[in-house]
Parts: sequence; C-alpha cells; structure tokens
Amino acid sequence: MCISPTNRDIKTETTKKFRLADFFDSHWDKYMQAPKEFVKPEQLKAVNAMRVCRTAVLGIDMHACIECGDITHIYHSCRNRFCPTCSWQDTMKWAEKIKSKLLNVKHRHIVCTIPHSLHPLIKANRNLLLSALMRASAKTFTDYLENKYNIKAGVILVLHTFGETKDYHAHTHMIVSWGGICKKTGELKEIKDEFVNYEFIQKKFRIKFEDELINLFDANELQHDFNDRQSFMRFIKEINKKDWRLHLEPGIDVPEKVIRYIGRYSKRACLSEYKITNIDGEYISFKYKDYKNIGADKKPKEEILTLHYSDFFPRLLQHVPLAYFRIVRYYGVYSNHGNIPEAYFSKPQEVVAEETEQELEKLNPLHCDYCHQDKVYIMTIFDNRSRKERTDKFKIGVKMEERIKRKVVA
Repeated sequence: MCISPTNRDIKTETTKKFRLADFFDSHWDKYMQAPKEFVKPEQLKAVNAMRVCRTAVLGIDMHACIECGDITHIYHSCRNRFCPTCSWQDTMKWAEKIKSKLLNVKHRHIVCTIPHSLHPLIKANRNLLLSALMRASAKTFTDYLENKYNIKAGVILVLHTFGETKDYHAHTHMIVSWGGICKKTGELKEIKDEFVNYEFIQKKFRIKFEDELINLFDANELQHDFNDRQSFMRFIKEINKKDWRLHLEPGIDVPEKVIRYIGRYSKRACLSEYKITNIDGEYISFKYKDYKNIGADKKPKEEILTLHYSDFFPRLLQHVPLAYFRIVRYYGVYSNHGNIPEAYFSKPQEVVAEETEQELEKLNPLHCDYCHQDKVYIMTIFDNRSRKERTDKFKIGVKMEERIKRKVVA
C-alpha cells in the first residue's frame, strides 16, 4: 500500500488564468435586464451551459484507488459547441478520429471569404445563406479539380462567422485533397502541379454563390428589404465589384500536418480563453492579430482589444451556432467513404513504444501515480442549490423560446 495519498481535483489542475464563464457570471444577469440586442434561445442556452460547465451543478464523479484511497474529482462538462473548453476537447477527439479517413495525397488549406456588404442579408437568412456559402466554396474546388484533372477530390469544410476582433466575418476554411479518385481508371491520383489561376477560380466562387442567392430570391425563400427583382439584381451587380477573397496555402502531407490545420480551424469556440489577457471589473481584454499591420517579420502584429461587457456579450454571442446547424461538412469523395478502397486512405503510425504508454498513464487522471493502477468509480455528487438555480434559468429559456415560436406562427 502507498503512503501519503492526496486528493486531486482535475478542474483546478487545468484552470486557465482567466475564465470566460467568470466574466459571464459577474455581469450576465445585469446585462439581461437591458440587453443591447435580442438574446436568441440558442444564445441563452449556450451562456447557461458555459456558466455551469465543470461545476458541481452538473455533477462531480469521484474515483478512488482501492489500494491507497487517493481520490480524483472529475467535473462534468456541458458539451456545448460554444464552450471554449468543451469545443477544443471535442475538436481534438474528432481530429484524431479523422486521421485515417484522409486520402493518401497532399491536401491544401483554402479560405473563401465573401464581401462584408453581404453580411446583413446573411444575418437575416443565416441557415439558408451560410449553407449556400459552404456549398459554393466546396463546389468551386471539386468542380475545378474534376474538370481540369478528371478526378473526384474530397473536401472537409468548416464555417466561421468571426474575425480576429470577433466582429461578423463569414468565411469558410477548407482542407481540399490535392488529388483524388481518377474518373477513368478509379485509381488514386495526386496532383503535382499546385498552380491555380487565381482570378478564374475567384470568379467561379463568386458566380456559384450568387447563383445560389438568385435562386433563393426567385423562390421567395429570402428575408429581404428589396422592392423588386430589379433592385435585387442591382445589389448583385454592386457586390460583383467587391472583394471575393481566396487564400490558398501550399500542399501539405497527410495525416499529421493536415490534422494540425483541422484541429486549429474546426469546431473550436470563437474566443480561446488563452487569448484573454485581463478581466478588470466590467471590462475584458483579449489579444488578436492585426492583419492590416504587418511587421518586419511579415507576420501580423498582435494587439489588445478591451471591451465593456455590454459591447462584448452581443459581439461574442452573434457567433453561437444555430441549433442543429452543422458547421463542419464533407463534400466530394469525403461525403461517402464507403465507395473508396481502404488502400487509398492514409495510415497513421500507431505509437506502441513502451515509454509512450507510460507517459500516457501519467496523463490519465484516473491512473494512480502511487499504486500504478486504475481508480474505480465511487459516486457522483451535485450542488443541489446550484442545480435549482440552473433549472430556473433553463425554464426561463424554454418560456422565451415558446414566446418566439408563437410570434413566428402568428
């Protein structure tokens, strides 16, 4: 039997310098008395989930070593997509899972951005137009590679609605296989040439999105302020002159380097808690990259933005994903893995070194460092008082959602 056992709380072991939930706890209730913008049900749900994440409200699992009695407390997570901690952990699990489902060819990281003058229309039709943006982005490159190289490529696409300062900035991040299944032979073919006619592909992206936009308008599915089709087409003509930006990075090998991009740009929350530099009373500060200010090293300079909670909350919450809206989607051959031979996929090396397994044991919170064996589950405890407060807030959110539905029906 080991000596000097110590109880461990894995919540405190991973505590960051500043927590977003703490800032919401301090000022959210006051903000809700007079919010600057209407708080949607999904936004209210995200805030309530984040505030109770990894607290006794959701429960604490107690695990103990049967030899020495060393106890570990594991706090339950909210698993909300907007929670900065939960979204990052879910992203890492997903990225690890997707490794073996990538074609064994180079991939390119590509970003597609639409003009800011489209943002008001997108905000009024988020589900329709964000889906249209995702389709147009992916189809631009799957069609391009099919027509030029006669191959079926794969695309993993991630939607982002935020920029560095968390203003609204709709764009897509894509991991595009620079190669694919040859349509003639069915063989796996990698593209050696990375040259792309930028102006041509930029125009194709704009046309594909505008086609989606016009079709939705003609089908009377858009919420808009245009008087007639003629005024709408004048608007389309005007945005043709704006920037439809594409950013293409060089091809990268699979799977490890690609996974870094996937982990970096996929399901993460829009504001990492590691970027929060200070919380001072009613103000929060976070760092961001200023792409308009490039330093001597050709990298954007890092700046600090400080906002009052009344400005910060609506700026952040506009990026809460719609309910049941998939911000990660698959196109081309990645939309149906079943028809692809197993040999065409990359095979990441499994780590079987003995010392690595020992390192993993040390990272496992349920592994006793003293007795070198797994701990067993004892019980789950809750903070009943906090649970009642959370239940009351949830009921308020449900009532708000019901009122909104009644208004929509009316």
